[in-house]
Amino acid sequence: MIKGFKMKLYPGMAEEYERRHNLLWPEMKDMIHEYGGKNYSIFLDEETLTLFGYIEIEDEERWNKSADTAICRKWWDYMADIMETNPDNSPVSEELKKVFHLD
Repeated sequence: MIKGFKMKLYPGMAEEYERRHNLLWPEMKDMIHEYGGKNYSIFLDEETLTLFGYIEIEDEERWNKSADTAICRKWWDYMADIMETNPDNSPVSEELKKVFHLD
């Protein structure tokens, strides 16, 4: 299953966002794989500071449970100062409707 979503950075935080992801914690990588995520990419629209995420997951229910892990919560807290977040520090994220796919 393919998921697409968008998030939003605060002004001036694009370089820091990229830096943090280039140094993604090994425990976070392991958790993403453990919960069925692969081929994960995030793109930035520099004009609007909108992030577009693409991830392939094995199972929606299993993937959703990754949000309850301690490492995911720790990552959210770490990223909260550079992007729009909800009260629990999860990123404000809008799922996008897939309108085309070609293998």
